[in-house]
Amino acid sequence: MTEVLFYHLQGRTIEQVLPPLLEKSLARGWRVVVQSTSEERADALDGHLWTYREDSFLPHATWRVADAAQQPILLTAGDGNPNGAKVRFLVDNAALPEDSDSYERMVLLFNGDDDEAVAMARDAWKQCKARAFDVTYWQADEAGRWQRRD
Repeated sequence: MTEVLFYHLQGRTIEQVLPPLLEKSLARGWRVVVQSTSEERADALDGHLWTYREDSFLPHATWRVADAAQQPILLTAGDGNPNGAKVRFLVDNAALPEDSDSYERMVLLFNGDDDEAVAMARDAWKQCKARAFDVTYWQADEAGRWQRRD
């Protein structure tokens, strides 16, 4: 069954939240695809992942590279899965992919300060519940640690 984690971002950006979550995914041996809503945004995230911290390295590439299938983290603006990932991150209001049930885990990061993003997340939550996915909702506490909310 697909597990879907909804991360409610408030006062934090995708650029702050995504890299540590990707590091945890790699530490677990997971292959990941990160879906944005535009090529420009995927390119911006690509640049950010190379420079977000001097003492860290996240092996990744965009869907444009010839060896996309071998990449542990692949950034895309589409709904394909060129690297055969079992984990999919959805950012910038990216819609649930048609093949959602083919993933072990999906992580939907949404901006809690953006009404459109909240509405899209609510709709995605309903879709996931209707498909009997295991859904959880996460929100950061005052110290920035993710807490599961019911």
